[in-house]
Amino acid sequence: MAWAEKRGEDSWRVRYLKDDGTLGSIPGFPTKTAAEAHISTIKCEQRKGTWIDPAAGKITLAEWSATWLDALDVAETTEAQYLSLINNHIMPRWGDTALSDITGISVSAWRKKKRATGYSESTTKTMIKILAMMLADATDEKLIAANPIRPQRRGKRSRSKRRERLWATPEQVLRIAIQAAALTGPWAGLLIITAGWTGARWGEITGLQRHNTHLDDGNIVIDPDNGALHEVNGHFSLGPPKTAESARTITLPPFLLSPLHTHLNTHTHPHVFVTTEGEHPRRSNFSRRAMRPATDGNLDRVKPRIRTQPVKSGLTFHGLRHSHKTWLIDAGVPEIAQARRLGHALDDDIQDIYSHVSQQVEQALINALQDRWKQALAQFTPRQLALIGLPSASAHY
Repeated sequence: MAWAEKRGEDSWRVRYLKDDGTLGSIPGFPTKTAAEAHISTIKCEQRKGTWIDPAAGKITLAEWSATWLDALDVAETTEAQYLSLINNHIMPRWGDTALSDITGISVSAWRKKKRATGYSESTTKTMIKILAMMLADATDEKLIAANPIRPQRRGKRSRSKRRERLWATPEQVLRIAIQAAALTGPWAGLLIITAGWTGARWGEITGLQRHNTHLDDGNIVIDPDNGALHEVNGHFSLGPPKTAESARTITLPPFLLSPLHTHLNTHTHPHVFVTTEGEHPRRSNFSRRAMRPATDGNLDRVKPRIRTQPVKSGLTFHGLRHSHKTWLIDAGVPEIAQARRLGHALDDDIQDIYSHVSQQVEQALINALQDRWKQALAQFTPRQLALIGLPSASAHY
């Protein structure tokens, strides 16, 4: 319900009843006729279901974020990332701004400024993504007429080519594992080898439990409900892996069975990979103490406890997963077999649904991984291999 109301000698406003029972007001009409014309527009839009209460968009982003975050339903790790970016970046700039006052061009300028201050493209993209989601939901709730953040091509230069992801050869992965073992213990070296020869993610490897490790059957299981270890704000919890497709059974190359069996006899923890102190490895600590010096070397350090040589500078733990896929491609493994092993879904839905991996293809895949292990072993001495609990007899696997 809406009506015209005189405010002054040459001023009229439109009054209307809001959904919450209070009165709204749209001022600025010079005549009653102009006000009534706007009322007709309101009624027409209300019948179509397209009318937006102009007062709704006056709430600030900070006010809307409280409602938005309450309804957010994502993984704990994703929520933690969102909260960090919202609190540290989005709110300081946009928290006091009314939803209706946020414009696409002002957001683009903010993004450009963030990039200029040294934030990476991926970080700024995530900031914009979160802000866009908040405004998209505000649009769905009829708080604003449209989401001001839309893809813009005009005037947007291409910054750079997409950087090629780093990967390592089997010999390099084994060398990294040996150096990591020397730095932090045999468990770290075997963890790296297992990641390299299974393609499992960090959370899947560190979340692997004894009851999902079937050495007699030669496989490990990534459980759909608790197949990954999540670290959020310093706390660990088991939960689902990254995607539904990530729940899978991974066949182990034969050479891994004996080292894993020996490793499991060194502790009684329910999880396969724990630190020497029997605790879950923290990703940041592992990167700093094992992965970085084992891949980049520490030649720049003065008198380190263990001297390490550069092997593949810049390689991350996730780069072991890219390495695994590269080995499979090099071995001519069909794409569907790669996807099933890595927990990916194919872009082609039909192919994804109707393609299957035969026993012969799976065996050829395992044979290829086993061959790469044998070739890598040939580059090392029994003394080096002993650092990760591999006896010289391993060379005969």
